[in-house]
Amino acid sequence: METIKIKPRGYCHGVVNAINTISELAEKSTTKPIAILGMVIHNKQVVDYFTAKGIQTLHDPSKTRLELLDEVDEGIVVFTAHGVSPQVYAKAEAKGLEIIDTTCTDVTKSHDVVNELLEQDYDIIFIGKHNHPESDGVKGISDRVHVVETIDEIEQLNLPGKVALTNQTTMSLYDIYLLAEKAKERYPHIHFVDEICNATRIRQEAVASADPTLDHIYVVGDRMSNNSRHLRHVAIEQAGIPATLIENVTEIDIEQLKQCTKVGITSGASTPTQVTNEVYEFLRNFDPEDPSTHDTSTKLSTDTLLDRPRKHV
Repeated sequence: METIKIKPRGYCHGVVNAINTISELAEKSTTKPIAILGMVIHNKQVVDYFTAKGIQTLHDPSKTRLELLDEVDEGIVVFTAHGVSPQVYAKAEAKGLEIIDTTCTDVTKSHDVVNELLEQDYDIIFIGKHNHPESDGVKGISDRVHVVETIDEIEQLNLPGKVALTNQTTMSLYDIYLLAEKAKERYPHIHFVDEICNATRIRQEAVASADPTLDHIYVVGDRMSNNSRHLRHVAIEQAGIPATLIENVTEIDIEQLKQCTKVGITSGASTPTQVTNEVYEFLRNFDPEDPSTHDTSTKLSTDTLLDRPRKHV
């Protein structure tokens, strides 16, 4: 099967830093319990890897990071690349926990932008996913931060003073600009600060400009990964190419693949390189007429899943 790699793909710098930091922590001799506040990245395979190393992941979609922190009474708490609100940080310090902060530098920059805007007396419309840890972290900075996902939510706002607009770093840049135009209609003097991280932006732009002769694009990533889901949407809506989000090689639909002659492959910023490579090799070697190339079982194990990663940007 002719298979085109859509570059860049794979880990971004924030994910590399988080995984390497926690991997180094796991290798140190310590009797302290270690808990990660939320999923280190939105990838279940990575979570399973750290669980096997004795590191607990506290994950409950119905709870905020602040609420999850109630489950940690001693030892080391790790803040993920998504960042946390000031209240979470203060609560962890008050509990006497050792804090390992792996917040992505792009998220830290976004928090800085929000704080600067608040100091200038702006109300802030923040385009992001409700209950996403990054949005929750920013929302916790001030009650003058208003998280919105839809045009209807923008229209329901009634902000009388100065208004600024910014966004979650992993959103679809195409959705951002659609919502931004609506916000500009409602607030003509709105101040817009685009905070889509570079890793998210260039991956989406690469998919949007993918070879139009591709029959299908496979996006390798976890279904909980915001940036992975958006890559699929960009392929369909911007490039006009059918696309499927798969977590690993086992989810490839053989009957669907038989209808293709040329496919593309990309992956989210939180997808292990080994997983993407296995999918690529399967697609490259696939022959519709040769059943021996149709075996979608994975050869990867948890122990070998996370060799020390390097960013692929």
